[in-house]
Amino acid sequence: MDTRLMTETARAMVATGKGLLAADESAGTCKKRFDSVNVECTEENRRAYREMLFTTPGLADFVSGVILFDETLRQKTKDGTGFAEYLKKNGILPGIKVDAGTQDMALHPGEKVTEGLDKLAARMGEYFKLGARFAKWRAVITIGAGIPSAACIKANAHALARYSAICQEASIVPIVEPEVLLDGDHTAERSESVHQDVLETLFHELERQGVSLEHVILKASMVVSGKDNPRQAPVQEVAERTLRVLRRTVPAALPGLVFLSGGQTDEHATAHLDAMNRAGAAPWPLTFSYSRALQAVALKAWRGSSANMAAAQKALHHRARMNSLAARGQWKPEAEKQSVAA
Repeated sequence: MDTRLMTETARAMVATGKGLLAADESAGTCKKRFDSVNVECTEENRRAYREMLFTTPGLADFVSGVILFDETLRQKTKDGTGFAEYLKKNGILPGIKVDAGTQDMALHPGEKVTEGLDKLAARMGEYFKLGARFAKWRAVITIGAGIPSAACIKANAHALARYSAICQEASIVPIVEPEVLLDGDHTAERSESVHQDVLETLFHELERQGVSLEHVILKASMVVSGKDNPRQAPVQEVAERTLRVLRRTVPAALPGLVFLSGGQTDEHATAHLDAMNRAGAAPWPLTFSYSRALQAVALKAWRGSSANMAAAQKALHHRARMNSLAARGQWKPEAEKQSVAA
């Protein structure tokens, strides 16, 4: 375990004004997104799309790392350079999603548990050789009638902790992502309570597994109202509730936190991050690890055509810049309007 390397990696991941681009969609998820713009989901189209994203001029000014899928980590640019090598040469850290997705949890209707621990140590060794320096494991927590159960929360926290230990043994920084889904009609108050239970359990399990908190990045969801709730908590309330639960549960030893967008609109994800950073007084850097909230506009502009590459890259660059400003607490809605006007 190379703690010095992990320290350097973790610090670089949450460098001031920079965040992560989550480009770790499976082929199935990619197909859903490609279908929305009438692009066939072939391996070559996925490769071309990822190359468009990764070769965006100036991306490294705002993005410190990219989370890749197994297929993508093994792919190359059209001139034969491996994606991991290309990113590293351009000042961006390659990362890798390692979980095997969610499955129904036995005896717990409506709840999921994430799988993928089998032979993970061997895979980690290979991923390190392929250039990955950080990894990600996602758990999902659903809010509903009588759920989440304590059993579901603990099972997912235990898996996240075991995964983290395996990562660190391979000198790879683990991102732990216990996503509290916004599906449902729950209130922001209920969301805050669930977030607190989930994070308290997670950090207890990390401690039990001997994981070094100085080399862990938390990928957190924001405390928002359920998407079907008629009262949607305003931006400032989301920021206050999210910060409160994080201060109560997340050790100051962590090098930083990144947020997922979790189905929010592009601008809401940016506005919430900005509001939290404007509030100040957090013991860790707060930045982004967005997928759709960075990629959606680029995908819509690209539509599978190399002729649209410049427009798509411009769209990605803009969203990355907006979120970089938010990570510094310097974003303003006017910046979005100025871009539209331009």
